[in-house]
Amino acid sequence: MSYTIHIDNGIATFTIDRPEMRNAVNHAVIEGLEQFLNQIEDNLDVSFAVITGAGDRAFCSGGDLAEFHGFRTADEAFPMLSKMAGLLYRVATLPMPVIAVVNGAAVGGGCEIATACDYRLVSSNTKAGFIQGTLAITTGWGGATLLFEKDGKHDRVFRLLSEAEIHTADQLLAMGWATELYEGSAEQGLKNFLAKMTKVHSSVHRAYKTVAIRKWTADFMRDRMLEEARQCSLLWESEAHHEVVDRFLSKK
Repeated sequence: MSYTIHIDNGIATFTIDRPEMRNAVNHAVIEGLEQFLNQIEDNLDVSFAVITGAGDRAFCSGGDLAEFHGFRTADEAFPMLSKMAGLLYRVATLPMPVIAVVNGAAVGGGCEIATACDYRLVSSNTKAGFIQGTLAITTGWGGATLLFEKDGKHDRVFRLLSEAEIHTADQLLAMGWATELYEGSAEQGLKNFLAKMTKVHSSVHRAYKTVAIRKWTADFMRDRMLEEARQCSLLWESEAHHEVVDRFLSKK
């Protein structure tokens, strides 16, 4: 299976389980994420949600180009892009805190998934970046909307997206994208983080989350994320995008 769902002691974890593909998102992972959200959205017994990747090399390398490169036109690409944008909006607006345990490389859509979460615990060995621009497309799962909404510093976000570069964990922490860095295992990093969070009753975390969700709802964030997916779909059908992906796949 391309994913696992585990709920234990108030912690619900979704793990992308495709380490041989650097945990790239395919249709099965998309279906699994939807199943995960369906299970926990209204579950009052879940205090924290966690998204991570299997293994220790990659959190998520974005969309599986081998699977999605078959989309040649905007109309073909938009259903997948909008589906993921809708799911990441649901991730962002879950009623409990959501923690991305970035346990390895995170590029492209992997950074979008992590940005949808409230916290990003990042391995000190991680390298990550919004590299979509190198593929002649923009973020397509709502990641730019989430960044502009959550970060608040226009030029920093604009530069992070536009330069399309890979950054070290220390750089990610300095720019504020990483909440904190951890050494050693992802399990221990999460345990240390939750040790502080669980000192406060889960109802308090949910109440503060409601404040954030209220703002995002008022600002029509979901509509803007879907429009971002539409914009990406138009670039997706360009020759520039197909040429660069063809070159990338031919090297693999």
